[in-house]
Amino acid sequence: MRVSIRFASVLALGLAMAGAIGSAEVRADYKLVAEPIYPPEKSAEVYKPLIAYLNKATGEKFVLVTPRNYHFYWRDLKQTEGVDFAIDEAHLADYRLQRYKFVPLVRTAEPTSYTLVTSVDVGSKGLEGLVGKKIVSMPAPSLGYALLLTMYPNPIQQPDIESNASSWRDAVEIVFAGEADAAIIPTHLKDTYPNLSPVKTSKEFPGTLISANPSVPEAVRQKVHDALLKLDSDTDAAALLLELGVTRFVEASAAEYAGSETVLKDFYGYQ
Repeated sequence: MRVSIRFASVLALGLAMAGAIGSAEVRADYKLVAEPIYPPEKSAEVYKPLIAYLNKATGEKFVLVTPRNYHFYWRDLKQTEGVDFAIDEAHLADYRLQRYKFVPLVRTAEPTSYTLVTSVDVGSKGLEGLVGKKIVSMPAPSLGYALLLTMYPNPIQQPDIESNASSWRDAVEIVFAGEADAAIIPTHLKDTYPNLSPVKTSKEFPGTLISANPSVPEAVRQKVHDALLKLDSDTDAAALLLELGVTRFVEASAAEYAGSETVLKDFYGYQ
């Protein structure tokens, strides 16, 4: 009887140790969610080199989360469980930092602004020349959409805003197809389309931010931070920078983004 009890004890101890070792070997996948400035399939393609680079540079495992559109992104932003890292433009970055205490890691070196471009000859009328005209944008609460609203504060002098573009380049294609008279696009894209005339450029915001959920271990956050600062030296991953129209990632702080989230205050769900 004593032998059986001793054997059972040793077996239980061995199984517990094996379980502990097995658990130590299993690494959690860190989920990185990207603001939906592309459709999900395109987003997966654009950010694939970044995921591969982070896996290689940090020794951790990352998976990309690709929201279907801005509606779902804005809804899910308030549910931080299951999101370890986020890529946001300034307004959503600030909201995430202020409300959910995400930790800023790095930002794109170049600031962000948006430019209203048109295929219509508005002459010297500027913004007034597009009142009643169709302007295309990505949906709310994208930064471009939010800034477009600020350009037309008078409720009785409004353009016809169509928020059906699936990406900022798609907005331009809609203009070229004759389905809209103008589009709001990131300023870095403006020079790509010299046959469209700029009407107005918004104020500048800090560049796109990569932040971390405070629940992510500090050591992992530091590895990601350090890797991203060197991303421009990796040929494959640097393709992401080219697509985003920036040169590199640099240090970031919450103070740089303070106040950016105020452009969200008129959108449903803001609190």
